[in-house]
Amino acid sequence: MQQQSGIFDHFRETWPLLILIIGIAVIVAVIEAVGDRIISQTLTEALIRLIVVVGLYIFIGNSGILSFGHIAFMMIGAYATAWQTMEPMSKDIFIPGLPTFLLENSFHWLPSTIIAGLLSALAALITGIALMRLSGIAASIATFAMFMSLYSFYLQWSTWTAGQSSLVGIQVTTTPWVALGVAVASMVGAFIYSRSRFGLALRSSREDEVAAKAAGVNVTMQRLIAFTISAFFVGMAGGLYGHFLGLLTVDTFYLGTTFITLSMLVVGGMQSLAGAVIGVTVMSFLIEFLRKSESGFTFGDVTVGLPANSSEVGLGVVMLLILIFRPSGLTRGLEIHWPFRPKLKATEVTQRQS
Repeated sequence: MQQQSGIFDHFRETWPLLILIIGIAVIVAVIEAVGDRIISQTLTEALIRLIVVVGLYIFIGNSGILSFGHIAFMMIGAYATAWQTMEPMSKDIFIPGLPTFLLENSFHWLPSTIIAGLLSALAALITGIALMRLSGIAASIATFAMFMSLYSFYLQWSTWTAGQSSLVGIQVTTTPWVALGVAVASMVGAFIYSRSRFGLALRSSREDEVAAKAAGVNVTMQRLIAFTISAFFVGMAGGLYGHFLGLLTVDTFYLGTTFITLSMLVVGGMQSLAGAVIGVTVMSFLIEFLRKSESGFTFGDVTVGLPANSSEVGLGVVMLLILIFRPSGLTRGLEIHWPFRPKLKATEVTQRQS
């Protein structure tokens, strides 16, 4: 009986994660069963964004510090994967400055993506040593400055990134199921971290930094750990994105991507994993609806559509409304709760009756 109770308690504790994974898996299975190529591509892009937003949640949700720089780690991961997986002939043409062992070899996308995530984590570790000493708006501005510095560097690093030109010749290997696998891994990682002593310590500093320091929490170290872990998953998302597009440009990883991913987290709820997943789901649907609306809907001989660039305006309006009327997001920063009431012990029933 005790063993069954232990299994049940463990299931109840992991319920918030399991229900999210099941929900996303069902959506992927249904869309893939339909077999529409365009919808499948949209789904793949949404899953890659989910990995990025989960990575943002690991840092932003637990630390309370808004980061504008994580897309730089996505960029690092994307190009690092391309350096490893492109064919040697394409590398000679577009990125001749690579080391010889990279120029002459082509590696499998999966280990390359993991290595790219580790490289992004290393970049976060190095930059975070300085950035994570800051707090509040100063830390947010510093992450943006870091992002702009790396973006400008990659834009001018023509022998490794093709500079302002496109880097083509990347194999398209990211399918909805591949993206789902990495998304599930990122969600599991975020769930485990949030319930670890590191996640608990960081959240204590989010609620009251002074009290956390007084209780012995090394706030700078805890922020650095979360910053590094989040960059790992965001870097892997970048690798998948390169193998989804089949080409890379530095401009892909600029303010537009930053705004979309941050808005997804804000709309869903920054302080919960459920908020990250629900935010991506809702905003992805909204983005595609607005894009379709720009193309226009045909009613008989009449085509009705929104003006160009309405999707950006629509996203801004939705985010503004959320911040005004529900600043903690659609989930209010809460996870999906256990739907069943626990059975009360006989002593507890007696106490309630009395």
